[in-house]
Amino acid sequence: MSNIANLVVFDGASTPVSHTLVPVSVSKENGSVIAIWREQIASLPTEAQVRVEMKQRTLKSGVVETRTRVIVPVMESVSGQNAAGYTAAAKVAYEDAYEEVSYAHPRSTITGRRLCKQILTNLSNNVSTTVAPATAGVFDEANVQQVMPT
Repeated sequence: MSNIANLVVFDGASTPVSHTLVPVSVSKENGSVIAIWREQIASLPTEAQVRVEMKQRTLKSGVVETRTRVIVPVMESVSGQNAAGYTAAAKVAYEDAYEEVSYAHPRSTITGRRLCKQILTNLSNNVSTTVAPATAGVFDEANVQQVMPT
């Protein structure tokens, strides 16, 4: 099993920004393995940090379900102070989230799972040319190789 480590990922902004997410925890609950990463920006409250949550479990049918969820909190904008001169701290207004779920039959192979993952990736990125599939990293390890971080 791979050790949980920092994740470095770029966002989809017009000028992409690199986000480094640090490992928060790996736990086992009711037969599921759950791994959590979060940014560590000193000027933002913990609840306002971008985070990734990954969960893997084996269903009664033997199919391995892997869920990867990315959560991006959006802060309220604070516009000035009240009559007493107090300015309230910004809070999280809402969160945008995206989740990808994979289901791997016990008879499936790494090659087949990687092919399926790459078709979905190319479809979501509007890729219509030949692209080499990612064969490393936490997402491939969990969804294709069925290895969760420890």
